[in-house]
Amino acid sequence: MRCAETLAGLCFVLVTGAALAADAEKGRLLYETHCGGCHYERVHDRKASTIDRLARLQAEVAKWAEQTGRRFTPAEIEDIAEHLNRTHYRLEK
Repeated sequence: MRCAETLAGLCFVLVTGAALAADAEKGRLLYETHCGGCHYERVHDRKASTIDRLARLQAEVAKWAEQTGRRFTPAEIEDIAEHLNRTHYRLEK
């Protein structure tokens, strides 16, 4: 019985953790809808970038999000940063 309880608890943690993880696809949609009008690939040039950590990327996204005139939730900021990290920055988590 203990094994089944432990397994159920582990499954809950894994499912909950996955649900809380940033969603790169949602981030892509948000980025294309609200940020893509002003941004282009050169903006994310890795050679000129000072962004060296995921937390810094999230802070930059939050800073520039105000320019869109839309209030992004903290989860949406993380989603956009995850999209940018996967497509451009490739920073370690």
